[in-house]
Amino acid sequence: MHWLEKGVLGIDWSDGHRGVYPVRYLRLHCPCAACTDEWTGELRLKADDVPMFVAVNDIEPVGRYALKFTFSDGHDTGLFSYTFLRRYCQCDTCVPVKPQEPKSRRLL
Repeated sequence: MHWLEKGVLGIDWSDGHRGVYPVRYLRLHCPCAACTDEWTGELRLKADDVPMFVAVNDIEPVGRYALKFTFSDGHDTGLFSYTFLRRYCQCDTCVPVKPQEPKSRRLL
């Protein structure tokens, strides 16, 4: 795991794939029960709920299956499984046409 650029995390997977993860994208797609409906998978967060400039303050491994991020907005309850992270990769191969990122009125 390494920083590709400011605000973009990279993960080199064992099969050679280089994953790309913008921090705000991870925060907007947090899999915890407060951010994502457990039954439908629908995101509960709206773009205005997450500051434009959100950072990762800490990353902790959870067993051998997930990472726990502590975000600068104080949120830290999501467990991002490796399967989840691989599925949500934002590299040009996985997402050749990028959707426009939802904007937020909140800067910090």
